Amino acid sequence: MASVDVTAELRCSICMEIYRDPVTLSCGHNFCRGCITQAWNHQVDLQEYKCPECQKIYLNRPTLVRNTTLHNICEAFHATETDQEQTGVFCNYCDFPVPATKSCQQCETSLCDHHLRKHDRTGRHTLLPPTTDLGKRKCSAHKKVLEYYCTKDAACVCVSCTLAGEHWGHQVEMLDEASEKKKKKLRNHLQKLMAETQEAEERVQSLKKGRRKAQEKADGKTERVTALFRDLGRRLEDLEKRILSDITRHIKSYDDVIGQLEKKKEELSRKMRHIEELCNMTDPLNFLQESDTGDLCDTEDRHDKQLHDGGDLDMPGISHTLHTGLSDIMSGVTGGICIQPADILLDVNTASNWVQISDDRKTATRTEIWQNRPETPERFQDHPQVLSRQSFSSGRHYWEVDVRGLDHWRIGMCYPSIDRRGGDPSWIGDNHKSWCMDWNSDYYSMVHNKNVIRFNKIPSDRLRICLDYEAGLISFYALCDPIRHLHTFTATFTEPLHAALWIVRGCIKISGGNWRL
Repeated sequence: MASVDVTAELRCSICMEIYRDPVTLSCGHNFCRGCITQAWNHQVDLQEYKCPECQKIYLNRPTLVRNTTLHNICEAFHATETDQEQTGVFCNYCDFPVPATKSCQQCETSLCDHHLRKHDRTGRHTLLPPTTDLGKRKCSAHKKVLEYYCTKDAACVCVSCTLAGEHWGHQVEMLDEASEKKKKKLRNHLQKLMAETQEAEERVQSLKKGRRKAQEKADGKTERVTALFRDLGRRLEDLEKRILSDITRHIKSYDDVIGQLEKKKEELSRKMRHIEELCNMTDPLNFLQESDTGDLCDTEDRHDKQLHDGGDLDMPGISHTLHTGLSDIMSGVTGGICIQPADILLDVNTASNWVQISDDRKTATRTEIWQNRPETPERFQDHPQVLSRQSFSSGRHYWEVDVRGLDHWRIGMCYPSIDRRGGDPSWIGDNHKSWCMDWNSDYYSMVHNKNVIRFNKIPSDRLRICLDYEAGLISFYALCDPIRHLHTFTATFTEPLHAALWIVRGCIKISGGNWRL
């Protein structure tokens, strides 16, 4: 007799799923209540209703009657499906999908409670919890139940494997014994893991405690930093007002001079008119008796010496005020915000044998005594020159020198690729790889690639050289009061820059340092 697919009989022909709340029409066909209701609600012709199975027509919408028997069967089946999802194993002998309660290792079948009662009662079959991998529990070579564990190969084996198979002569243990030993090892390992977990937890708690303390300190520092920056803001505002006031005062000086000159113009016009009137008199006696030309002919007004133009805007003075103000502000800042200058040192390996370098690497002295240093590619051969050990490839920096008493020198900056072999290309300033200030007893000049810009004597023997690498600026200042800007070279730098000195007589001392602004 052919078996019947019961599951197919329990499926709704509309949704193809197991019935949910099944209802029956008078034609005998069953549907889910929700499926047939939705089908009729969406049909176009509302004057008649059809059965989706047999197409029987109902002139009036039929009353949907629950099929109680079918409902109970479907509910049980739904419960079975839930069990299937939980175990996934069904009895091999039932026509319906009934969940299995045991699996027989020898028969490789799964059985429900009903068929389990009819199974082997001799006790020779091994019953296991429901499983689908019964085939894996037998030896693939001998098709016998795996009963032993080979400790040498760490494999489960059957009795034939131990007597005549590849595990012959190996030490074996019963599965239960081997399982307990392995579980014991795992438990010991678990204990270690638990101890490590406890240690990690204690460490976490300690770190959390440390974090809370750090957060408390951070909160306090945050308040101090916030107060610090508020104070810095107020100081900067005051400095801004002071500098803007200096600029305004400078512009007002123009207005004062203009006012004085306007008065002087009026006075001169009055004198001119009086002189014209005197010159137009025809009677010599009256002219000589009535005129007093002493005041009219006095061309030196007592106010002339007080009249002067305002001059260019005193940018070096303003820069000095700004620099001094910022230095005063930063001097009060603690906590590592202000970066202290690091001294520039001279590199003996680049110094000519006509230049002596002090022990502190801060002074270069022209000497007539040959220093007899080894010839290296870095050393200047002919010209008495030396470079700094440090190079600068980013940021803003400055360094200072004292040239007191010297009558011929050059100071500036250059690329490390400057020629060292001698001749004009090696002089700093006489090539496109260097920028310098020159003094030769007659005049000062700025030199780059042999292009010379001359200017008058400077008011100080202490000079500052400033570098803004990204902006491409090398600036020279005289350290007088106020600081005087001398010249700025502009370029696009393609290599790091070194400080460079050239001395004919005497010594040049580096008096300042490098300060990353």
